[in-house]
This record gives sequence, C-alpha cells and structure tokens, in this order.
Amino acid sequence: MSSASARWGSSGLAYLTGPPGGAPDFSRANVLARAEQVAEALGRRIGTAVDAAALLTGRAALLGLRRGGRVSAGGATRLLRTRDSWCAITLSRPDDVAAVPALLGIDGVPDDPWPAVEGWAAAHSASEVIDRTRLLDLPAAGLGEVAAAPPLVRSMGPRAAGRGWPGLLVADLSSMWAGPLCGQLLASAGATVVKVESPRRPDGTRGGNSDFFDWVNGGKLSYCVDFDRQAGELRELLAVADVVIEGSRPAALVRRRLVPDHLPVRPGRIWLRINGYGVLSGRPAFGDDAAVGGGLVGAGPDGPVFCGDAVADPLAGLEAASAVAESLQRGGGESIDVCMAGIAAGYAALPAARPVTDAPASPPSPPPVARPAAGLGADNDAVRRIVAERLALAC
Repeated sequence: MSSASARWGSSGLAYLTGPPGGAPDFSRANVLARAEQVAEALGRRIGTAVDAAALLTGRAALLGLRRGGRVSAGGATRLLRTRDSWCAITLSRPDDVAAVPALLGIDGVPDDPWPAVEGWAAAHSASEVIDRTRLLDLPAAGLGEVAAAPPLVRSMGPRAAGRGWPGLLVADLSSMWAGPLCGQLLASAGATVVKVESPRRPDGTRGGNSDFFDWVNGGKLSYCVDFDRQAGELRELLAVADVVIEGSRPAALVRRRLVPDHLPVRPGRIWLRINGYGVLSGRPAFGDDAAVGGGLVGAGPDGPVFCGDAVADPLAGLEAASAVAESLQRGGGESIDVCMAGIAAGYAALPAARPVTDAPASPPSPPPVARPAAGLGADNDAVRRIVAERLALAC
C-alpha cells in the first residue's frame, strides 16, 4: 500500500468514503496528500502546525458520522442519477424541503421526499435538474459541472508591508464551515478574529453540535449586529479591519453598502469571498453538493459516492487561509475569491490512487477543541472599543 493510501486509511477519510455496506474507497488518497502539502506550507507561514486530516474529518468525528455512499455523511445531500449523468441535491434547510412540491409539480411535501425527488431527477437531464433547482434556490450541482479554479487574487488597493499576525484584525462575516475554519486558522496564528452574526440570522451551526461550533469558532470575539438597522456600525468595523471574510451573495452586502467600494481605503486590506459556484452565480451551496459540482466523488461499485464529509468545505477553508497568508506576505491590498466547487475540482483532477482491498480504515479521531465559542454578542463592547481605538488612530 502506498504511503498516501495508508494515510488516507488511518485519517478516517477512507472510513467516510464508499458504499455503506461495502469496502471503504481509497481512490481519492491523493486528495489528502495534496491537502497535507498546503497545510504544511500554511503552517510555516502562520507559525503553527496545521493538521490537514483533522481539518477534513473533524466534523464527522465530532458528530459521529459514517459513510453513506450516495447519502452524504451528514444526511442532507443525495447523489442522484439523472437521465444522462449524476447530480447532487441538498435539502438541509426548512425552505429547501418546502420547495420540493414546486420542484416536482405536486401538492404537499411527502413525509420522505427523497424517493419522489430521485424519480423526478431520473426523468430529467442534469442540466434540466440544475436549471429547475436554481429557479427555486435549492442547493444542487451536476457532477463535474465546475472547472478547477484556484483562489482568484486581484489587486484592490495599496499594500502595507511589515505586518505580522499579532495585532491583525479579522472581521469574519462567514458562517457554517469553510469561512469560519479559515478564520479559526488565522486566529491560531495570533490574529484577533471577530465573528460577526445577525441577531435575526445567526450562524446556522450555532444551534447545532456545540463541539463542532466551538472547534471552528472558539477563541473568536462574538459581535452581534443587525445588518440593516446597524449597517453604519458594521461598516466602521469593516473599515478598520485588516482582513474581511465573507460568503454572502453579492447583492446582500452591496445594497447595505458593506463592500470595499463603499469603505475608506485601508492600506493592506485583504477582502476574502468564499462562494459555492462562482462569485457572480448567486447559487446556494453546501460542502457535499459543491464537491459533486467539482467532480470530487468516490468510486462506488455502480457509480459515484460521496467523498468524505462535505469535503469542499474544509478544502476551501484551508485554501482560503493559505491564500490570505500569501497575500499578507505580499503586503495585502488584494481581493481573493475562493470557489468551493472550483477548489474541489482542482483536487478531483489529481490522479486516482490504486484500489486497496481489505485495507484497514480507521474512524476519524475527534480534534481537540481548545476553548468554547463565545455566546452570541458576548464581546460587543470589546469590539466597539477596538473599532473606536482604530478609528482614532486613523484621524
């Protein structure tokens, strides 16, 4: 067995990939090998070790997830055969389930919507499925529809040389996994990371498994602000931040004037956007459907299966943190767009590993959770003091 396959098996990723009643799949072992290279380079830049395997399997370990073949490890996404290919559809939000009757042209939501969705998908082409789900704002992707796309870096303003991680202020407006993971990696380097949430729509993972939420958000300052009624206050935070992480649809921040064009120039500012299918697509995305969109799937005995657990999320978070660290070394003054499906496609293009028969596949080990995350809005006063001090220095 190759060293890459051995690490894939011991990491827990083989345990999470393959049909639920069959052998674990080792075909994507080079994904971990590549992620370890990125993590090693990032660790040198931020001055602390980064465990790629823990990043890719941490959620599954904390939640006790197992491989489900064409059912994602988390259970919300399905790989479905279409008339001409395969697609993934996610029904993780109440609105997603409520949209099923409109998707299928039926009255009422079945107790188990998946058999009906599966039959509908099989009668349509992949492009027809994606067109229809986009109209209904459902997270979905056709297998391999997105080309490989590394982080896209553009010049945005003047650079600021000589900055280190301590004293760096990061405003993290992202939610779920990829963006918060990136913010957590920057926090581990010594940056002050402010997790920004709306009281009306806090991070959806805050109400879920507390260990997972603490893992990716522990050590950040919690700042709760109404994006509409307190947009001016939030704009001040973004104006003084050295790094901004966001994953909102473009129009959501533009209409509130919470974008670089409406902020005073700050030398060295880095603006990171993480999206599912391209910055202008506006499509909702989750890690499992984005991975399928990039073609990053395992090889089942009669078709594709899910690779790991929502693997596009941690891969995008890792690549985003690496891109921010590289930008900081250049002096910043850049915007960075990270497409989750595009990142997944880059990893999907790696050579497949040779099949391994009867090789051990260990379950993933829970990552250490250093500290609990702060309660919603617990650090509002502290954040306001930081903002006030930075605004005073700018005068």
